[in-house]
Amino acid sequence: MTFIPTEFSADDSTVLLAENKPFICRPVKGENHAAALLVHGFTATPHEMAPLARHLAARGITSVAVRLPGHGTTEQDLAQRSFEEWVEAVISGHQFLQKEQQQIVAVGLSTGAMVALAAHLEHKFDGVVLLSPYLRIRHRLAPWAGLLRYFIHYQTREIPLAERPYYYRKRPMQGIHQINRLIQKVKKKLASITVPALVICSEGDQTIDPKSAVELYQQLGSHNKDLHKFGGEVPHVLTTAENPKQKEVFNLISRFIESVRC
Repeated sequence: MTFIPTEFSADDSTVLLAENKPFICRPVKGENHAAALLVHGFTATPHEMAPLARHLAARGITSVAVRLPGHGTTEQDLAQRSFEEWVEAVISGHQFLQKEQQQIVAVGLSTGAMVALAAHLEHKFDGVVLLSPYLRIRHRLAPWAGLLRYFIHYQTREIPLAERPYYYRKRPMQGIHQINRLIQKVKKKLASITVPALVICSEGDQTIDPKSAVELYQQLGSHNKDLHKFGGEVPHVLTTAENPKQKEVFNLISRFIESVRC
């Protein structure tokens, strides 16, 4: 496979660490059968989607991972961004893949899943994979972010030292406000989304309310849709090595993409 950090916009040039840049991951020549557009989560970077991209490439599936504006730079940068900018980044990635005239499945993690759904409303995908999607965040103050952003600028959390190059320790309250706006936009349109859909979530999710992931699944207008819900041992981020069911998740995703292609 070939794994290439890239830049889709001038904004991507502000990212200093190569692992946090957008990337293209291609299978060996002659096995390029399908394409996945990978969308990372809030305060993360494309780095968290790299293990999935390598798995897909081994199965003949090309991946393009976009970087949501404000991520991989600084928390202050993220605090200045809107969810509409995130959606535009996903649309740009979709347009890049369309040049290769392939069927394209969007694979979004957490907030990335919600951004992918919002992008689908404007640029139709051939399928969507929603990893830990949500209609509600667990933190009790999240619904009030629109007001609290004027008084509390950041929420601090602990991040393991090895992961700090790829995740922000401080979450801008303005960013949570953008997530609330994003949820409201997508929630109203779920019934109109009819493409094949795979939803994967877990009872062990401490970031979002997993019951709301099931509600989202139920409200999707897709006739061809599937839900896989893991137990308490599976965390919010489904794509990294901290997930003991990572391989199972990846197999579900690759089989779904192949089924859409067929």
